[in-house]
Amino acid sequence: MFTGIVTDVGKISKVINNADRRFVISTAFNMDTVDIGASIACGGVCLTVVEKTPNSFSVDVSQESLRVTSLSDWAEGSEINLERSLKLGDELGGHIVTGHVDCVGQIAAFEAVGGSIKMDVSIPAEHRHLVAEKGSVCVDGASLTVNGVEDSDNECLFSINLIPHTQEVTSFRKSATGDKVNIEFDVLARYVARLQNQG
Repeated sequence: MFTGIVTDVGKISKVINNADRRFVISTAFNMDTVDIGASIACGGVCLTVVEKTPNSFSVDVSQESLRVTSLSDWAEGSEINLERSLKLGDELGGHIVTGHVDCVGQIAAFEAVGGSIKMDVSIPAEHRHLVAEKGSVCVDGASLTVNGVEDSDNECLFSINLIPHTQEVTSFRKSATGDKVNIEFDVLARYVARLQNQG
């Protein structure tokens, strides 16, 4: 489990293509405290540490995970949001996040508004019932508040406001219109939607 509070921005230092795909990720984490087999949220995807060095760790990503996330776009030099898994007693600063991606969205607009950035994200219309104004959504591993939602037949467009601090400490500092992003909806929204469908 995670909180969606980004604690480091890692960088893809190496991509190894084999039956699956291995990414070597450089990080500021103290790797002495990270065990082989530990879970780390990488760009919002829960991945398992399979190797480590003092300043990096490696993860293997299956073809299925590459298909249903934006990880297939990762290349050497890509910056990604990182978060270590929760420990009992840790502060819950964001919202409960599992690291299981629900869909891939696309940044439809990325524009300065004062000192902040207004980021519009487009997702498939089939997921619109899981997004609500002032609700939480996890975008590339960052817990963010939805400022507004617009629906159409083909898509759902929701808006996020990125304050300067969020821009500085996340990979959004390198984001641009057209980028793909991993989306995880609030777990409570999923249960509410299921209850309504059973209604």
